[in-house]
Amino acid sequence: MIEVQNITKSFGKLQVLKGIDLHIPQGKLYSIVGPSGAGKTTLLQIMGTLSKPDSGELAIREQAVFTMDEKRLAAFRNREIGFVFQFHYLLPEFNALENVCIPAFIAKKSKKEAEAKAEELLHFLGLKDRMTHKPSELSGGERQRVAVARALINDPAVVLADEPSGNLDSKNREDLHDLFFTLRDQFNQTLVIVTHDEDFARQSDKIIRMRDGWIEE
Repeated sequence: MIEVQNITKSFGKLQVLKGIDLHIPQGKLYSIVGPSGAGKTTLLQIMGTLSKPDSGELAIREQAVFTMDEKRLAAFRNREIGFVFQFHYLLPEFNALENVCIPAFIAKKSKKEAEAKAEELLHFLGLKDRMTHKPSELSGGERQRVAVARALINDPAVVLADEPSGNLDSKNREDLHDLFFTLRDQFNQTLVIVTHDEDFARQSDKIIRMRDGWIEE
């Protein structure tokens, strides 16, 4: 599913990634853990094609993504990769349904098709009565579930999440973690999640521990 080969990345004189090799199979949930400055978020951004490495290769579904031009890469990212961040990044002027539809509209799906899929996802996530509410009218846990629905709207190959439960209370954190495992178990979804939550990480299919730009053995 995801193949990372000898990825390096520097910012100025600081080398953040020092040669990362990683294989993530279809339908697995991998956690990436490690201290601040280990390179976790940089690796996730490269895997999500939001940042390009200095060297190395990335393939998703056997497609070498960094050989694509910017237009093809943007379309691939929209279609194949779903993102969930620590801060939900919902657009405040749009309601939950409209926020979820945005990636589908970017993918040129019809309004009818996008809204039907968004409604299906929001129902599944327990938000059928909150679809017309704007982010300011939703709880933190509800906003993050809307963000998960938005990540899933285009049926992506992989969902990447960066500290997705970092701003949630313990109950909403547990609910979100349970949701990730449901996506894996019921829908064969591939997930890669950067987290500081060791309890959650221990339940994942594999823990990737990073330190000083390397993956620890």
